[in-house]
Order: sequence, then C-alpha cells, then structure tokens
Amino acid sequence: MDIKTASSLHRLRLVSAPEAVSFLLLLVCSVLKRTTEFNAVPVMGMIHGVLFILYVLFWLDAWSRTKWDLKTAALYFVLSVLPFGGFVAERKLKRAADDAVIASRARREGTVNPA
Repeated sequence: MDIKTASSLHRLRLVSAPEAVSFLLLLVCSVLKRTTEFNAVPVMGMIHGVLFILYVLFWLDAWSRTKWDLKTAALYFVLSVLPFGGFVAERKLKRAADDAVIASRARREGTVNPA
C-alpha cells in the first residue's frame, strides 16, 4: 500500500467516529427540540452536515485509491448513514490498516512472498 492510499484511509478513519457522534447528538437534539424548549438542531445539523460531507469526500477518495469492489464501497457508505455505523467503519478501517502494516513488514523481512 502506497503512502497516498494509507493517508486516504487514515483520513476516512479519522472522520468516521466524529461523524457518528455528531449523528447521535443530532438525534438527541431532535428529540429534545420536540419535548422541551431546547433547540440545538440548527447548530448540530450544520456540524453533522459538514462532517458527513467530509466523510463522503474521504470515502470517494479512499474508494478510488484502494480500488474497493462495489460491495466494500457500499458497505462503508451505508455505515455512514447508520447511527452507530461510523464506529463500525472506524474499527474495520483500523483493522485493515493494521493488517496492511503487518503484511508490509512480513514482505520486507522476506517472510511472505509479494502477491
């Protein structure tokens, strides 16, 4: 994996959890707006919107660099619209990054033949 691909995946991973948190907070703010006088939906909506747009842009970049198949790309997109999906995406991306580092070290040490 080259440095640009690794950076692309890292950016997607970094925005996944904050996007998920903002989505959950937006849901809480929506409930509070309807049950109390508290209305933070406009602010939380804007924050979540920016994070979601960043997630989609980073997802597109990661998809183009990693050459994910349609199933994998769709999975990461669907995870972005599920309330806890960002946390799942972050864990899957971290596991993939760790696996790539282990494979790279194994190839460098001659333990594994390059594919």
